[in-house]
Amino acid sequence: MAEMADLIAAITGKSAEQGARILAAAARRGVEPLEFCAHRFGLDAASVWERAAEWANLAFFPSIGPGILISEPPTRLDALAEIRTGRGRIFDRDIVFVAPAADHFVTLATSIRERPHLRATIAVTTPAALRAALLERHSAQLLDESRQRLVRRWPRSACSTDLPLPVRIIFVGLLLAIVAMALVSPYFATPLLFPPIALLLAAPGALRLFASIPGLVPEPLSVPDLLGDDDLPVYSVLLPLRNEVQMVPTLANAMRALDYPPEKLDIKFVVEARSQATVAAVSLLLDDPRFELVAVPDERPRTKPKAINYALPFVRGDYVVVFDAEDIPEPQQLRKAATLFARYPEYDCLQAELAIDNASENWLTAMFAGEYAGQFGLMLPALSYWRLPMPLGGTSNHFSTRALRELGGWDAYNVTEDADLGVRLARLRYRAATFASHTGEEAPIHLRAWMAQRTRWMKGWMQTFIVHSRYPAAFIRDAGWRSFLAFEVYVGGLIISALLHTLFLAVLAGRVALGLPLLEGRFDGWTAACLATLIVGYGGALVLMTAGVLRVGKAHLLPLLPTLPVYWLLHSWATLRAAHELLVRPFFWAKTEHGRTRVSRSLLASSPEPVIVKR
Repeated sequence: MAEMADLIAAITGKSAEQGARILAAAARRGVEPLEFCAHRFGLDAASVWERAAEWANLAFFPSIGPGILISEPPTRLDALAEIRTGRGRIFDRDIVFVAPAADHFVTLATSIRERPHLRATIAVTTPAALRAALLERHSAQLLDESRQRLVRRWPRSACSTDLPLPVRIIFVGLLLAIVAMALVSPYFATPLLFPPIALLLAAPGALRLFASIPGLVPEPLSVPDLLGDDDLPVYSVLLPLRNEVQMVPTLANAMRALDYPPEKLDIKFVVEARSQATVAAVSLLLDDPRFELVAVPDERPRTKPKAINYALPFVRGDYVVVFDAEDIPEPQQLRKAATLFARYPEYDCLQAELAIDNASENWLTAMFAGEYAGQFGLMLPALSYWRLPMPLGGTSNHFSTRALRELGGWDAYNVTEDADLGVRLARLRYRAATFASHTGEEAPIHLRAWMAQRTRWMKGWMQTFIVHSRYPAAFIRDAGWRSFLAFEVYVGGLIISALLHTLFLAVLAGRVALGLPLLEGRFDGWTAACLATLIVGYGGALVLMTAGVLRVGKAHLLPLLPTLPVYWLLHSWATLRAAHELLVRPFFWAKTEHGRTRVSRSLLASSPEPVIVKR
């Protein structure tokens, strides 16, 4: 202990007695002493390990150049984050690169004093530099794992193997057949054709209506007493970026604003290597020991899930969260999630609420904000409460790292990997819930950006529906009949309802334009059933959005919500585009442009949580 105190004193420039106190503080916090020094004394990691190397009388390398490391891949790639040594070669000399913890430095110093010749074969580097060298050395294996891990875990429910062209053609054909059935059902074989159409329209609407009833569904999870710094676990944050250099400063500020001990944060900017300007911008931030850069090779598929899969083996935290480029999480979000994971160990995933910051910018952003308010504030908590598959948001979903790896990570080929992962959680009987924390998001302000994003989302829903419906017996065996039927009705309804709603609206408008009566013949039971179906379908969505915006204190959006049928027209066009893309380029990822809003978001990281009106 005395030698470790001397080591800490040498690093920090303090006395041996103060070094002992620093050791005690690190022990109370439950973190490695050198990491503690790097975060708490204004030192970067390179300075800490360089001073420690000098104290141990060893050479120091701030980085390990390409091709120097010659270590063989570990038996488990997921163990890469834990590796502290690597074998390398410089010219004709074999070198062991080490990134020791404090106690290992003491052992090394003792060995060097006893066997001075070891100095010629051992070199110290930083843990981040060693991880970067391992990343470069094993990039081919990591890339293969990022694309194939899920296939090995779920050989019959992965997009790369279960979306061949014939299957996609059959799905689109069935989609068009359902639309045709809806057209002829009022005039032909109504008792046979109408019930399935009504189910696809009314069932999702009914779920939305039930989710909107005050008091029927509990509020998202919350906890009054948050864990203190000493009790918090190490938490990893993945920040996938591609061609988003303009978002780096705001995102970095949002991460620095997190109310979490810096020595327990593992924040990784996961950047596509071909985004050279973004890589350069992130590189300027790496003097902050919380931040690391993971450059993802430019290989297909160029998707967000492939990128974060590539970084997953280097995650060091007990829990991991994904934030998008435009995200500004409330500062206490990670502390709240860690507290809830500790309080409710039955949960393996927690979804924070996504709130649109620029809701008042125009009609499009207002409708987008209404969708999010209903979906994340009411619908997802209801699905969790009912123990049904809960499609996750693409960001601010917090996972147990253990459970995420057991799931196989994300589907690299699914363009809505979040929704797919929510279904997989249900199939493995893992629990997911929403919790009382928010993340500020930016809605697209232009129709072109909205349409590209919504097309990708609808295509991802189609992918998810196909891969999990191809083998129904396996789904039922995994999750049970109840979850299977809920998935078929809810997800299938989401895909088809936009087309059907718009079809009915077009028929209605056509009859009005031609001066025809809205109802043909006498008012009978089938007519009443049709009207009830339309009312439940439209009303469910409208009521959910209304309840959602009132809940978050955005009543000024209410006058715009009756224009929802117009918004669904856009959904219909996006669904048709998605069906076409599913046939011709199923794995294309349409990147959403961020940073286009005219609302200043630089200070939103410290803004208060939206007002929540109790139901």
